[in-house]
Amino acid sequence: MKIKLIKGSDVTPDLLQRKDPLDMSDLSDRVKERTKEIFGSNITPAQSVIKIIEDVRSQGDKAVLHYAQIFDDPDITTTTFDKDQIKNATKRIDASLLYALEAAADRIREYHVKTMPCLNINVSPGVSEVVRPLSKVGMYVPGGTAAYPSTVLMTVIPAKVAGCESVYMATPKLFNTEVNPVVLAAAEISGVDQIFQIGGVPAIASFAYGTESIPQVDKICGPGNVLVAYAKKLVQGQVDIDGIFGPTETIVLADETASPEFCAADMIAQAEHDPMATAILITTSETLIIAIEQEIDKQLTLHPRGKMAQEALANRGKIVLTDNLDKAMDIANNIAPEHLCLMVKDTDYWKTRVVNAGGLFLGEFSPEVMGDYVAGPSHVMPTGGTARFNSTLSVHHFLKTMPVVELQSPAFKKLAPYAIKIAEAEGLTAHANALDIRLKQLNNTVRK
Repeated sequence: MKIKLIKGSDVTPDLLQRKDPLDMSDLSDRVKERTKEIFGSNITPAQSVIKIIEDVRSQGDKAVLHYAQIFDDPDITTTTFDKDQIKNATKRIDASLLYALEAAADRIREYHVKTMPCLNINVSPGVSEVVRPLSKVGMYVPGGTAAYPSTVLMTVIPAKVAGCESVYMATPKLFNTEVNPVVLAAAEISGVDQIFQIGGVPAIASFAYGTESIPQVDKICGPGNVLVAYAKKLVQGQVDIDGIFGPTETIVLADETASPEFCAADMIAQAEHDPMATAILITTSETLIIAIEQEIDKQLTLHPRGKMAQEALANRGKIVLTDNLDKAMDIANNIAPEHLCLMVKDTDYWKTRVVNAGGLFLGEFSPEVMGDYVAGPSHVMPTGGTARFNSTLSVHHFLKTMPVVELQSPAFKKLAPYAIKIAEAEGLTAHANALDIRLKQLNNTVRK
């Protein structure tokens, strides 16, 4: 298939055509009609999110159960999940899949254990920094066919390694269905402490404010639709959140040595996520472009989600042809993609040129898909250009730092005069006095 070709000189800042993750203009008619049916004709989907949050905040479990019966399952009578069902989930799935989940969990756990920072850093005599884990974390996992066990592993394990006291999970039980046993198995393997069978905005509100049965948490993580993203944005500040994530995106930066077969496979793998997913090839080789387009045509026919991938590539895919790899790297850094895959001859050099990327994947045998499942780092990476200032989810996101000051009298006597001068310059005489009275006691003299 022909993917939109852009010459390097024609590249513009909107190359990625990023969509605001909070834009509700593309909500389906069904969602809009359902909103009017439940809340009244004058309520927009955005306003319904605000109302749900306020109801959960003021009414607690009563509101949570009410909305669970409306949105998820009319027969639901409790939001608490049966712990035996969680433990038994590992027995209900295919043994080879269980082994794969455990192997992935081991890799993820090892990565985060080895990237844990020192918990006590001595800076200078009397000054140090201590690191403490967040106490409670809530993970949201969407229900239905879109449930991904890998996301459970990738969000829960870093929190557990960081030392969070309690990690909770919320996922809906949809009408006439059960929670995906593979998701439950992933929760058991990851060490989730408790699961609540609630979904969507009520789950976010419950974690943010707490109810009679659902604990208030310090941080909320996990993907969701635009309504969930908006709810996370609204409660941010009441709790911390992992981020507001848009459609997934990958750049494959390749030179003439790259395998067309591998490049095509990686672009299709990205495109099969979602019609809004973006796969971009940046290359210096016109010959490679022709070969990759031929490979894409061949490989699309092999996948059940081939039509979705084709739609994403047709609407949002791009191929950028540049004169040299320096220009290619400048374009990639300006985009700051979620995933950057380098299929070039000298990866040792070119990786040093990467400034902005959520995750960096080097060489033919480190495809982004390995990062999705088993490489080790979390696959929750910044999207929409936020890799300019955000990082991939890790143990650091579940930790907080606290400076500790414990000066002895010699250090105090040395430093206090400087602090007094600055306090006086700022007109804060009480600040200066708090130091001065201590100096007087130590020196038994009057400051002149």
